[in-house]
Amino acid sequence: EIPERLKQAILSAEDDNFFQHVGIDFRRFLIEMIRNVWRHQFHYSRWKGASTLTMQLCKLRFTGPEKRVERKIKDWLFALETEKTYSKEQIFTLYVNQIYMGHGIYGMAAASDFYFKKSLEELSIGECALLAGILNVPGRYSPIRHPERALARRAYTLRRMREEGYITTDEMSFGLQETLLPKGDRLREVAPYFVEWVRQALERDYATETIWEGGLRVQTTLDYGFQVAARQAVERGLKMYDKKQWPWEGVARNILDEGKSLEDYSDPSWSQVFTEGQMVQGLVTEVGTTSATIHFGGFQAEIGQEAVEWTSTKTLKEALKPGDLALFQIGAIDPVSRTLEVELDRIPAAQAALLALDNKTGAILAMVGGFDFNSSKFNRATQALRQPGSIFKPFTYMVALEEDRSPYERVLDAPVSYIDSVERLYEPKNSDNKFKGLIPMSQALAESRNVPTVRLARALGIRKVIEAARRFGIDHQYAPELAVALGSGETTLLELASAFSVFPNNGVRAIPYFISRVEDYEGVTLDEHQMQFSQATSPDIASKMLYLLRQVVLRGTGRRARVLERPVGGKTGTTNEATDVWFVGFTPDITVGVWVGFDEKKSLGEKIYGANLALPIWIDFMGEALKHVPPVDFANIHRPTDQEITLAEREAAAREISAGLVKTEDIPPPPPPSELSLIGQDLEDAIDR
Repeated sequence: EIPERLKQAILSAEDDNFFQHVGIDFRRFLIEMIRNVWRHQFHYSRWKGASTLTMQLCKLRFTGPEKRVERKIKDWLFALETEKTYSKEQIFTLYVNQIYMGHGIYGMAAASDFYFKKSLEELSIGECALLAGILNVPGRYSPIRHPERALARRAYTLRRMREEGYITTDEMSFGLQETLLPKGDRLREVAPYFVEWVRQALERDYATETIWEGGLRVQTTLDYGFQVAARQAVERGLKMYDKKQWPWEGVARNILDEGKSLEDYSDPSWSQVFTEGQMVQGLVTEVGTTSATIHFGGFQAEIGQEAVEWTSTKTLKEALKPGDLALFQIGAIDPVSRTLEVELDRIPAAQAALLALDNKTGAILAMVGGFDFNSSKFNRATQALRQPGSIFKPFTYMVALEEDRSPYERVLDAPVSYIDSVERLYEPKNSDNKFKGLIPMSQALAESRNVPTVRLARALGIRKVIEAARRFGIDHQYAPELAVALGSGETTLLELASAFSVFPNNGVRAIPYFISRVEDYEGVTLDEHQMQFSQATSPDIASKMLYLLRQVVLRGTGRRARVLERPVGGKTGTTNEATDVWFVGFTPDITVGVWVGFDEKKSLGEKIYGANLALPIWIDFMGEALKHVPPVDFANIHRPTDQEITLAEREAAAREISAGLVKTEDIPPPPPPSELSLIGQDLEDAIDR
């Protein structure tokens, strides 16, 4: 499937006699040896030329890059044996698919996608010549790092193609005039936390030599498009929160204050390949009234006041001064003019994590474990034990449904107090410090009311709630205290996302996994994942919980998600003092969880909730990840009738919904029943109490 034009470009640039020689081009070797002696390059390590495609392939597969006469002799021997064993077409195919193309890319197809976002069939003459030119020395002729050298090498390849008769003079001229527009937008590792998770899993099952030298092929569950959307959503959400919540404190470092000069300074980060969306350190070289000049090694940028607006400074000179080293986010790159479009930026102090999984299979589709893997390799999606807060409440309501209570049954939202196991007074409060009296369970969950949830957990028995959470994969040791119903324990984002995936999946929990198959170098399967499932609850209960969690989005704390204009359900979560905020939501196909907080567990600030910090990140991700997926309604959602709701309201008047009559060995006796019972009492009197 190698296009003829690309084949011609490679042969012209690297080995025009490939289909005639026997693996070693003796005539070419003799000519190059004379040339090197003429150049006074007597040491072998400085000799150039004479390496055939077959020898280059053998160097890649068998001998390595070491510049020694012994290695060259081995290249010859391997080349001769390779030519005996394989046809020229097979050798050329192996070469094109395995040769190094710079920036960690191997093979022409991968290089075409990386540099131009095109398949091989879509490449123009100029692009074929450019890729063929990279082969000689990928680090030297990278069109991203060294565009001038890449253009010169492209011109050489096009001239050689003309000399060999592969193209006409007009075609050569057309190729020379083509604009160089390399992309390189997969340079950033979009899933470093996921890749590290995979590496750790492999180390548990395979020897180090097998992993790093055995040529393992590992197929994972990651969806690249989902992962890009996840990383961008987390970065945008954290930066937006950080810039809005915390004031600009200026630049921490100025090289002029350190006695260094603007002309001589070079930052280590400038040696990397720049990509759009990347944060990179820039040197402020000049600041005027309306613009400032920023230096990034071989690139420059001009910014105006709009690039620093978020700092609330009145002028550029107030925000920056010559010599400042500051972080900037790259918006666009012009590799020809070597200019960037940038905006002043900074690394957020808070952290976030996002995890998406397939409801039916448990496959992890996207994972972000923090803002920057290089700064912190701690994976907050799988390793961080955090308090779930209100996002834990659905387990209490699910137990109520399993106890034959109706989603429309009323629960009491009125002041209450208990004595916990260590003789402390426990008085749950609602976040708005208000009470609404008798309200339906659906409203209590949708509005995330604390007091009705605690009353319900007291009546049901907190041990049942803890046991239910364990069935859903949240397997931690929780003390049997009523505060657990409001999320006082600890869990991980992975566990919560997996638990919520049960509701749209008919009560079945698909055990999460992330490695589908592992093969050796020859393609032999060493390990293949077998999906595992557990029945966490019945389909009927799952459908009713689906209805309740849908109400959270339609009329509760998750109503911002209505902007997606598709059927979704979920639950927000906020802990005391907003140290952790959450949103876990789902469509019929996928469940996505988002957590935001500080590593040291301090408050995110006043009036910060899961609804206005975690949920917007979730919406950002879902909007991008599902933009080409048509909305689909939940097939198993419970759809109430008017008669069903009326019946539940009548039954609620006769049912004891408080915990006053429930006695267990887990919780000390409650206050006098007169404060808790509704039977025979007037509603107004109950609310007063």
